Amino acid sequence: MAAAAACSALLPSISQKRLQLHCITSAGITRKNASSTAARTYKKSITRCSVSLEDFIGGDLVKFDLGQWLSDVEEHKALAIYSPHEGGYEGRYLNRLRYQGYHFLDLSARGLGDPETTLTKFHPVCPAHVGKQPIARWYFPPEVDYRLSLLPPDAKGLVVWIIEAKVLSKAELQFLAILPSLRPRVRVIAECGNWRKFIWTPLKEIAGLPAAAGQQ
Repeated sequence: MAAAAACSALLPSISQKRLQLHCITSAGITRKNASSTAARTYKKSITRCSVSLEDFIGGDLVKFDLGQWLSDVEEHKALAIYSPHEGGYEGRYLNRLRYQGYHFLDLSARGLGDPETTLTKFHPVCPAHVGKQPIARWYFPPEVDYRLSLLPPDAKGLVVWIIEAKVLSKAELQFLAILPSLRPRVRVIAECGNWRKFIWTPLKEIAGLPAAAGQQ
């Protein structure tokens, strides 16, 4: 009787130890599986970044494509540009044109109205009357012709730089693309969107015009 009582007293402790050992082993397997799963997930999410020479010598300050930029402006005369969202990159390309002797007419596509009328014709402007003054209409000279008349003799030409040009219609972009053929001393730069780096393309391609259209 005493031996049976002793065995019955030891059985719960043995069963409890086996249960603890089983739990520890299961937890170890679970942690091992979790770590291997995390390792596989990490390996799948690895992103490889390529570096270039610009990353070592200050790519924000040194632009190797400025020569190509100048030649494309002279060749196509109207370009659509795409700059990074943070801004500031287009200033270096603008300054290079300024060093070449160009003067600038900065306009925003929002509120520009009809580009043909605003840039090349006398156009009316109605100032805000704030509900108290009578509605008036003022006539302004063509923006491009007026700026061309004010250029100094040593100026190379006039660059019409239009920001937010992505809101313009295709017909309006087509007029801007052929504007240099109507005014030979005019160059057009239209900001048509954003990209990861500063890139440009002929404005005729964006407007859907053939390459030879509008050239003299």
